[in-house]
Amino acid sequence: MNGGLVPLPGPINAHSHAFHRVLRGRTHEGEAGGAGDFWTWREQMYAAASVLDPQGYEQLATAVFAEMVTAGWTAVGEFHYLHHGPEGAPYPDHDMERAVARAAVTAGIRLVLLDTCYLAGGLDAAGRPLALNPTQRRFSDGDAAGWLQRHQRLAAALASEAAGSSLVSLGAALHSVRAVGPEALAMIGAELDPAEPLHVHLSEQPAENSACEAAYGVSPTGLLARHGLLSSRLSAVHATHLSEQDIAVLGAAGASIVMCPTTEADLADGIGPARRLADAGAVIALGTDQHASIDPFLEMRALEHGERLNTGIRGRFAPTELAAAARAGGLASLGLADNKDQVQVSAASVRTAGSRPAQLPLTATAADVAEVRIAGQVVAQHGLHTRLGDPADLYARFFADHPEFS
Repeated sequence: MNGGLVPLPGPINAHSHAFHRVLRGRTHEGEAGGAGDFWTWREQMYAAASVLDPQGYEQLATAVFAEMVTAGWTAVGEFHYLHHGPEGAPYPDHDMERAVARAAVTAGIRLVLLDTCYLAGGLDAAGRPLALNPTQRRFSDGDAAGWLQRHQRLAAALASEAAGSSLVSLGAALHSVRAVGPEALAMIGAELDPAEPLHVHLSEQPAENSACEAAYGVSPTGLLARHGLLSSRLSAVHATHLSEQDIAVLGAAGASIVMCPTTEADLADGIGPARRLADAGAVIALGTDQHASIDPFLEMRALEHGERLNTGIRGRFAPTELAAAARAGGLASLGLADNKDQVQVSAASVRTAGSRPAQLPLTATAADVAEVRIAGQVVAQHGLHTRLGDPADLYARFFADHPEFS
């Protein structure tokens, strides 16, 4: 410890939807004091997704990634499905993906762009595939072959966009078993480069489980297993509503489980079985998903607090395990090599004074991050980005330039 500062390995944000940040503080109006659920929130998300273009997306993502960096995150897995224009027509040259890559390089954060396959509008209560709604058309490549072809071309586009930078790499994602059916799962499993990390939203809502059972006779986890997609390169995001069998097979596969506790609380998703998954052999990682909060310390302790609320027992995850979820778990989930990225955290603030250094995951917040170093560069100090300044100013400019979000 130097001058009250404690060095910690840089946290890894394993699940992000950058454009969801426009919804923060805007989704709680309505009848009965803002009553609703994930599905009513989703309609507001679609409204936001329907209007962003590459220029606006780059501006917003730059602000989001700058906020992440100043909060202490040093890498992010961007679960990206805003591929095409608002009517579904492709941009000339991966314009949306290039915008996200430029934003990451500008902010100085490591980016794994999780290029997402999204083919169907969901499953109805009887398990029948639904047509894409007008907004979802911009998410889709039509079929698995179309997604695979675009994904292969995207690798070269990202390499040229981020030339001279080691910050950007490519991964893959399946939106969910609601959006990607069995034939597509089989084709992608067979043809995707096995070196790429593969992410999927899994069992976030009971309705997803019910629809999958109705359609295919198995849980979403069972469907992935049926098509050979369960392995240590798979990351299941949320994994909130799992059976004991689901937990056992995910653990046996050594899959990563990306918990997003502040989002899961904000959307009333539920509390996932993190401790049981870890005990079964799964790797726990953390993400900020829809960015109700962008703070690695809040995600760490929300993981533990969820376990305490569910069980009535303290210390379900030791502070060292929380720190490992924020770092080693994220590296494993995103297929990143270890590095020397580091944050310096104040152990003498009003929040942390008196804390044992090992227990900072339970007391610190992003406000205690004094310095962030990524790829050998100091990119943030005391809440300010060293090149971009205050992320709040970046947001102010974005919202001023985009009155549709005001």
